[in-house]
Amino acid sequence: MTRLWNDPASFADEMVDGFVLANGRWVRKVAGGVSRTTQSADPEVAVVIGGGSGHYPAFGGLVGPGLAHGAAMGNLFASPSAHQVEGVIRASERGQGVLLSFGNYAGDVLHFGAAQDAVRKDGIDCRTVVVTDDIFSAPPSEKERRRGIAGDLTVFKAAGGAAAAGYGIDEVERVAVAANARTRSMGVAFTGCTLPGADDPLFTVPDGKMAIGLGIHGEPGIDITKIPSADGLAELFVERLLDPTEIPEGATARGGRVVPILNGLGSVKNEELYVVYARIAELLEGAGLTLVDPHVGEFCTSFDMAGVSLTLFWVDDELERLWLAPAETPAFRTGSVDHAGLEAVSVRDDEAAEVELPPSSEESRRAAQVICHALEAMRDLIDSQAAELGRIDAIAGDGDHGIGMRRGTVAAAETAASLVTRGAGAESLLARCGDAWSDRAGGTSGAIWGLILRTLGAHLGDTESTTPASLASGIVAAKTAVMDYGKAKVGDKTMVDALVPFADTLAARLDAGETLADAWRHAAFAAAEAAEATADLLPAMGRARSHGAKSLGTPDPGAVSLALIADRVHAVLVAG
Repeated sequence: MTRLWNDPASFADEMVDGFVLANGRWVRKVAGGVSRTTQSADPEVAVVIGGGSGHYPAFGGLVGPGLAHGAAMGNLFASPSAHQVEGVIRASERGQGVLLSFGNYAGDVLHFGAAQDAVRKDGIDCRTVVVTDDIFSAPPSEKERRRGIAGDLTVFKAAGGAAAAGYGIDEVERVAVAANARTRSMGVAFTGCTLPGADDPLFTVPDGKMAIGLGIHGEPGIDITKIPSADGLAELFVERLLDPTEIPEGATARGGRVVPILNGLGSVKNEELYVVYARIAELLEGAGLTLVDPHVGEFCTSFDMAGVSLTLFWVDDELERLWLAPAETPAFRTGSVDHAGLEAVSVRDDEAAEVELPPSSEESRRAAQVICHALEAMRDLIDSQAAELGRIDAIAGDGDHGIGMRRGTVAAAETAASLVTRGAGAESLLARCGDAWSDRAGGTSGAIWGLILRTLGAHLGDTESTTPASLASGIVAAKTAVMDYGKAKVGDKTMVDALVPFADTLAARLDAGETLADAWRHAAFAAAEAAEATADLLPAMGRARSHGAKSLGTPDPGAVSLALIADRVHAVLVAG
């Protein structure tokens, strides 16, 4: 378990502060994460990576000359928000374009995508290459659906090497795509991991057993088997990764060249890894492969998880050259970087000044006060339900839904209380609370709840009177925005299964002449029924999709939390 922490809610922030203080030679703190302290004399394409915290040295530990230019660092096991990613992009880019690269997780895809759209509007040429190296998360015919695990290092390094060599944005993107296409990984775990402040691990493995095909966020494995010997584990890795269906197009086992990366996931010691690697090297060479610059150690961890992954990076001449090119970061160094060709980045104030609030009407300010009360009630509700939401999520997901919802509701309620005292109208309050929720919670739920609040605020305004009709219109618009944004539909076993009946029932009941309180009560009941019915569905979106039937009989945690919130807000409306 994780033993050293102060306030669990502040763990990620305090970790970043300490990391920057310890590694000021390479990184500086910027809005949303870290960026380099030095830059090349000639502007180059910026490689911006990122994801949730808890995976060190991914992602901040890979920022430095020859590798990444910046890393967006989200909360624990939660993707950075779009605002965080955008902050790192703007702190890192130098006019030559930006390549974003990150693991293929729903929250990261949503947040990085939104940040990319935002900076493109300002003329920044921004591209994305998503890492999909985990062979157990989808079949070879659906490689685009695979997760990114420890193989992200090969993609980041190839792209960073290309940028340092002066490649343009088109070529850096091409190299990153090629590196991803030639990277395969698989992992196993002997125990789960425990987040700071949590009483239980995100998942458990029976004593004497090993989970095969686990994710790096606490997602349970695809299969459970007895723990093999070190040689037995090596043989399992090599057998699966050298399956003919997993050898990349254009590569061949006999006469091929691979970079092997044996990665410890948190609490497996290097000495153990070396015992496993001895047999891996023997097997790979016996298959006719040439081993290029092997790496054994920790490259992408999962807090205190006892686990191991093996990555094979099938290189050609160009990819091998870029892999071996000099790089110097807090956690990854190879070759000799020419420091004479680097110059210090001008330090800038990344603390955003308090933005003045727009004018608001008395009616809108009164509505903002009610919204503040609702957000405070949501915070208290989620605090009492976080453990149960986490339990539901752990069955087929990564177990952190309750933690993320707690972070988001606390941030939104704190922001709302501050804004009410400053006289914010409904739109300004909801917009900034949405940003706070998204920034603090991260992940898919953070992105979606931030979108819901911002969309609702846009329909309420700061100067107009908030009416039941405008409220219903805003919630219907939020429903549409969520479905457009995340591409989920009813039946996919997501929050949308509860959001759609809630929004539609509210609008229909108000149209029929019911009071807001009565209409909301019926809508909340419809959401609760729909959330319960998700127990009979198979997931088609998100991390749980990899575990299919494991989620049968258990409702979707996002749908459940929305239904609980709808019911609690009804109590606020009744109380006035």
